[in-house]
Amino acid sequence: MALAGQPKLIVAADAEALAHAAAERVMARIAANPGRIAICLTGGSSPKKLYQLLGSDAWRGKIPWERVHWFIGDERFVSESDPLSNMAMARAAFLDGNAPAGHIHPIPTTTGNPDAGAEAYARELQAYYGAEQLDPSRPLFDMVLMGVGPDGHTASLFPGFPEIEETERWVVGLPRANVAPFVPRVSLTLPVLASCHEMLFEIAGHDKQAILTRLLNGETLPALRARSNGETVWLVDEAALPEEFRGRR
Repeated sequence: MALAGQPKLIVAADAEALAHAAAERVMARIAANPGRIAICLTGGSSPKKLYQLLGSDAWRGKIPWERVHWFIGDERFVSESDPLSNMAMARAAFLDGNAPAGHIHPIPTTTGNPDAGAEAYARELQAYYGAEQLDPSRPLFDMVLMGVGPDGHTASLFPGFPEIEETERWVVGLPRANVAPFVPRVSLTLPVLASCHEMLFEIAGHDKQAILTRLLNGETLPALRARSNGETVWLVDEAALPEEFRGRR
């Protein structure tokens, strides 16, 4: 799969500054669309500060909740109330009490198996989009939020797994994960994640230095292969930025 243009690298002073910069970019994308807006959320630890910020008194009043639909790029195949649930974390942090219930689109995890959940979510995405094929001139999402795992995975697309090569299906089920938590997953595929005006990665903390070094050196891990058909931004804090790259930006 050919890579799109190089991602834009933005460095923030620390995790707090990174969350504020991410919130500003989310709001800029919302402001750019006067109609119905679709934002694809991510799970894991990376977006927690951003979500808490969006749910704070200072920010939640800026969001036109009646126009924004919230999807998610991947999910652990656990119950919606499970602490491991990505959407449960987002709901608790900022969606519940703010977003209309019909504007929150979790991946179904009560379908019996991840493949069935993937098929159901694909149908939901296609119904929202209004077509079964993506049009490059009409992105599905205004923004897709992403993170990077220690092995270079993004969403639940793991290095070496066949699902990373999927180009036909919108959503795939994965019977196992490459890193903890070792539970089945459901994930959007690279072409569907790419169908956005902006893909924004948040990469924070000293523990991300090793994997960011590999990505900045061009190792074609899933997180490097994930590119927007529009703009791709890597928002990185100083703690995550490898020393050898600090003079290059």
